[in-house]
Amino acid sequence: MTTILVMAAALVGRTPEPAPAPSRAALSEAEEGEGMAPRPAYERAPAVAATFLRDAYRPGQVASLVLWRPEKRFSVQFLRVSQMHTPKWRYITMQGIPVTPTRTIKGLPAHTPLRFRIGNWRSGVYFARLRARGLTGFAPFIVRPRRLGEHGVLVVEPTFTWQAYNFRDDNHDGIGDTWYAGWRQTSVNLARPFLCRGVPPHFTSYELPFINWMEKTGKQVDFMSDSQFAAVRSARALARSYRLIIFPGHHEYVTPHEFDAVTAYRDHGGHLMFLSANNFFWRTVKDGNVMTRTARWRRLHRPEASLVGVQYFGNDRGQHQGPWVVSATPAADWIFAGTGLVAGSSFGRGGIEADATTRSSPRGTQVVARIPNVFGNGRDAEMTYYELPNGAKVFAAGAFTLAEGVQSPQVERIIENLWSRLGDDLT
Repeated sequence: MTTILVMAAALVGRTPEPAPAPSRAALSEAEEGEGMAPRPAYERAPAVAATFLRDAYRPGQVASLVLWRPEKRFSVQFLRVSQMHTPKWRYITMQGIPVTPTRTIKGLPAHTPLRFRIGNWRSGVYFARLRARGLTGFAPFIVRPRRLGEHGVLVVEPTFTWQAYNFRDDNHDGIGDTWYAGWRQTSVNLARPFLCRGVPPHFTSYELPFINWMEKTGKQVDFMSDSQFAAVRSARALARSYRLIIFPGHHEYVTPHEFDAVTAYRDHGGHLMFLSANNFFWRTVKDGNVMTRTARWRRLHRPEASLVGVQYFGNDRGQHQGPWVVSATPAADWIFAGTGLVAGSSFGRGGIEADATTRSSPRGTQVVARIPNVFGNGRDAEMTYYELPNGAKVFAAGAFTLAEGVQSPQVERIIENLWSRLGDDLT
């Protein structure tokens, strides 16, 4: 049973100061157009607005939940995200398996933390479902393992990117409190409710299908958030604990510590899977609950292709999407085994944002499939695989998003093949 403790201390926040606007080149490479697009109406769905003060907790730890407005009476229940979801409500509803009973709480002012002790729950994506005044809201968080390596595969949720795409306007100036609403802003608050009744941006497309697939196939994994990498002190211990680390979603924003830890993990022979695109693009700094973007990693002489194998080159917000076309490469033989796909065959559908190899890609990087002329400008999105002499194996999808495509039999088999080779390390 989850213990509830009401703490009367007020939440202290801070408003980041704007910074000078970057150059036009920076705007174009950092997806200026995506942030300026009209916001969908479902983002404004009325809700019980709440957030946890951290994006992840371990079993037995006390979690702090904060309401964004006072409630005279409300109910709260904790659930684990699972395949029990309803696609009809995919953008504004989270579904899952209850791990606590529903509790009713009376009389709580805004920004007064509620303290809950996390139960002995397995690692995964969880959320609190809150109901009051006929409204519903969701507050997601990650339950990380008690210790590294409870299972041999680690899945990292892009919690920093979730908040970067959060257009919530808490200072009521008519502009979302994120650089995607105005590029002069360089910081975002990591402890604020999401719009869409609390569902993280793009979660139902980029992460949920993959979570459902792991649930359906009985995959046993550990989960971690971006901020939890701060607790990873030894890349060698990370490599001893996990055969494979998977980044299923849009993992664009990372701290120096996370970039260093993942690179060193690979350099110790660890395997990586990137199932979306535009990963490890921006260097960010986390100070308390404020994340600040500072520079693109490639401008700091650390091009993301040197780790991922490919790196971001553009997006068109999904105006042009197309299938991947299989290439004739050695790795393609086992990646596409059992799918019926051969060189020249097409499968799936990708686009929105795209990556390609560069001179910084590790030697021997193979383009196992590509989306030809993905944006109509002659450039191809490239799906890649490479190995290092130390045995490290790295796969990257090269476009949005292979994780969502796992719902199709061919893509499911591709990911199973990758899991067998990288996760189980059979060869």
